[in-house]
Amino acid sequence: MKKLILSSALVLALCLSFTSCREKKETDTTTDGAAVENAVEETTDATETAEGAIDDATEAVDGAIDDATEAAEKVVEDANKKGTDELNKAATKLKKDN
Repeated sequence: MKKLILSSALVLALCLSFTSCREKKETDTTTDGAAVENAVEETTDATETAEGAIDDATEAVDGAIDDATEAAEKVVEDANKKGTDELNKAATKLKKDN
């Protein structure tokens, strides 16, 4: 019985010594926090850059729409003027013929 208790005590002492010598993995919360803050800043910067690009694209599209509208109006006015001129010429020719 004495050997059993001594053997158990020896095994317990060995287990405790091996587990107490084991290095514990500690997380550095400062580094993790800084990494999160950097990621947030980079995401914010990327979002702001994207917003700027969207604003620039919107302005470019608005300018293109305005230019296209003006060009279409000019074409319509030119066609209307040419049509009116042709009608006037035809009317004048008819008056001469009659």
